[in-house]
Amino acid sequence: MDDKTICRVYRTIMLVILTAFITFLLTTIGLYAYIENDGNLFLLTRKEIGEVSSDLYTFKGIIDKYYLGDVDNNKLREGAIKGYIEGLGDPYTEYITEEEFQEYLDDARGKFVGIGVYMMADREADKIKIVGLMKDSPAEKAGILPNDYIISLNDKTYTAEDLSVVSDDMKGEEGSEVNLTIERDGETKTFTVKIERVKVNPVEGKMLENGIGYIKFESFDEGTAEDFKEIYNQLKAQNMSRLILDLRDNGGGIVDEAVKIADYMLEKGKTIIYEVDKNGAETERKSEEDPIIDIPLVILTNKNTASASEILAGALQDYEKAKIVGTTTFGKGIIQEVFSVKDLGGIKITTQEYQTPKHNKINKAGIHPDVEVELPDELKKETEIPEEKDTQLQKAKEIVAQ
Repeated sequence: MDDKTICRVYRTIMLVILTAFITFLLTTIGLYAYIENDGNLFLLTRKEIGEVSSDLYTFKGIIDKYYLGDVDNNKLREGAIKGYIEGLGDPYTEYITEEEFQEYLDDARGKFVGIGVYMMADREADKIKIVGLMKDSPAEKAGILPNDYIISLNDKTYTAEDLSVVSDDMKGEEGSEVNLTIERDGETKTFTVKIERVKVNPVEGKMLENGIGYIKFESFDEGTAEDFKEIYNQLKAQNMSRLILDLRDNGGGIVDEAVKIADYMLEKGKTIIYEVDKNGAETERKSEEDPIIDIPLVILTNKNTASASEILAGALQDYEKAKIVGTTTFGKGIIQEVFSVKDLGGIKITTQEYQTPKHNKINKAGIHPDVEVELPDELKKETEIPEEKDTQLQKAKEIVAQ
């Protein structure tokens, strides 16, 4: 591998579970512009390299001598790399094959053909959990609901460890169908879901009563910050004097977009987030412009609010620019960088963690609301909640109007 060219790719994406089918990886991905490797990425000794190579060649010799079937050496190579990386035991670090790499980058930028679900690995239940759905997506149209568990797809069963596998198994031509078996409240149900091109991240806004504006979006994709500003200005023209920002079920996305939105609301030069590496070295992301939004703000969160959403909520909470209403967020505050390796694909690897401006950790802690409000149990699985029954929204309206 030492004779390969190593490249870093773009900068900065933070996803809940990212797959080709709108499944967002509760994770942070740092994407960097292509930079030639400086030669310091790989410091393995010859002994370490020899041990790995020797072990693999031992098994290759057994396969070549005794294996009955045909041998695809490229598949063996990919499998060996994948297994080596999985040995880290980090659910957010993974190998991306050369074949998958461009598709992976397209997915990260919000270019999707799929069924339109956000998923996470529920380790406690050992199942794959649907945490949200894209508006008007094939999954929503088929009757899939948030908090459903994926049991099988086309009769192939899965556990929490199979998150990337179920994504791969969903791949197909636009217009084709998959049979999805889910578990809901202890019962199993089967749905036929069509694979379609899904419109990602529509930013939606409306005016409520008493000059209260309401803006909601389900992920941070390319252009989200500009879309948010456009909707904000439209509502401002309708005499909006206070705002509710709904980040419930927003699993994250491109960190730069979340930082831009925070920049709209914070004074120039304020720290928005700290990035801390394995050696404790900190990098500050700061607001670069004067604020354009200076009205009372309440942010709605729930347990599926994650990653980039937590960055935005945490920064505004630390500076007392917003009150948080709802429930504690997911707690995903570690960063993955994607490295491109010539002729081998790439690796997404955990490299840093995020901390709020007050140095509060997000990972495994989440952002705690200023006012905790639960939804009624009968509404937690609904994709559309009537405004008058939305206890969290009603409390947010009460607080923002004070």
